[in-house]
Amino acid sequence: QVQLVESGGGLVQPGGSLTLSCAASGFSLDEYAIGWFRQAPGKEHEEGLSCISSRDGSTYYADSVKGRFTISRDNAKDTVYLQMNSLKPEDTAVYYCAAAPWSSAVIAGWDCYRYREVWGRGTLVTVSS
Repeated sequence: QVQLVESGGGLVQPGGSLTLSCAASGFSLDEYAIGWFRQAPGKEHEEGLSCISSRDGSTYYADSVKGRFTISRDNAKDTVYLQMNSLKPEDTAVYYCAAAPWSSAVIAGWDCYRYREVWGRGTLVTVSS
């Protein structure tokens, strides 16, 4: 079964850190750009956060997370990570990862998730004191 599974979410205090993981099963991430996006509770809007290309490992970030979040990938483990630092209450959301064609990173930058072909069920991050 082709799927992505996110993990690592939880409750963290403002200013804290979390690392999210996105693991692939049933397929290899080698040829895919991987993007992270989030959806705040009760909101329909999806917000693209970051994307990492498959070809050269180029990374892209939305302004809202630039300097605080870091995306990385381990192709040997078919896993992508999102290191999140200096978390704020407004970062509270369900976080999803998505696999998109490799070209989407070049086309859409941090919004590469919009070209998603496979995505996970998400992991909840709550930033609260």
